[in-house]
Amino acid sequence: MSRLKIAVQKSGRLSEKSLNLFGSCGIKLSNGDRKLMTASSNFPVELLFLRDDDIPHYVEEGVADAGILGENVVRESLCRVETVERLGFGSCRMSLAIPRDENYTGLTWLQNRKIATSYPVILKEYLQKEGINAAIEVTGGSVELAPGIGLADAIFDIVSTGSTLLMNGLREVEVVTRSEAVMISSLALTEEKSTILSRLLFRIRAVKKASENKYILLNAPDKAITEIISILPGMKSPTVLPLAINGWSSLHSVIQEDEFWEIINKLKEAGAEGILVMPIEKMIL
Repeated sequence: MSRLKIAVQKSGRLSEKSLNLFGSCGIKLSNGDRKLMTASSNFPVELLFLRDDDIPHYVEEGVADAGILGENVVRESLCRVETVERLGFGSCRMSLAIPRDENYTGLTWLQNRKIATSYPVILKEYLQKEGINAAIEVTGGSVELAPGIGLADAIFDIVSTGSTLLMNGLREVEVVTRSEAVMISSLALTEEKSTILSRLLFRIRAVKKASENKYILLNAPDKAITEIISILPGMKSPTVLPLAINGWSSLHSVIQEDEFWEIINKLKEAGAEGILVMPIEKMIL
């Protein structure tokens, strides 16, 4: 049987999370010292450990069948690949930042200025869209140093927490776009490899769905069940089981975690007691 070759970062912010994703999907890997590649012992995939900037090109050329990397790197590469899944981790924003003491008056402040970045393609597209004429200074690293050494008036870079900007006397003024880890694939997959990719995506989506939802159990008087069900719908409908105490039932359901905190008080006001919230390992719809 053929193996699906998947390129992942050999180091960097997405590397460990990519490997953890495969583990959560039940795919066993022996990555050793990550010299170049490793194969799964229980699923037809092998991983290639590459620099993230190289991944789109390897996938486009068919050296790798698929890859996991930041969406920003895919956009910047201009390679002909297909984004098949957003993976829900490695989230960041790509922003414009200027020296902290500058009086920023809006995008027109950037007119005829010089902006340093490692992402000229994305920046150029944005500036053209906004009608801003600015010079782009391409730099390979430590972009945040550019204003301080007189190389540029502003920067365009990835921002996660903003602490690096703060340390370098900069402040974020415009969020240009947002990015997260994605899986890309070659446009020329064989039918067999497309089937393997579909099987892998099925597992990934089950893991993602589980991470976004929680299993909830609660006890309630029977007279409150109708109201509680209206507050707490499940995938189709909550499961209702009678308790040993007459007139009481246990309700079991699944809810998105961020929604739970919005409705917990409503559940208690409706009569819910003994509310338990538990993680879900896998979720198949």
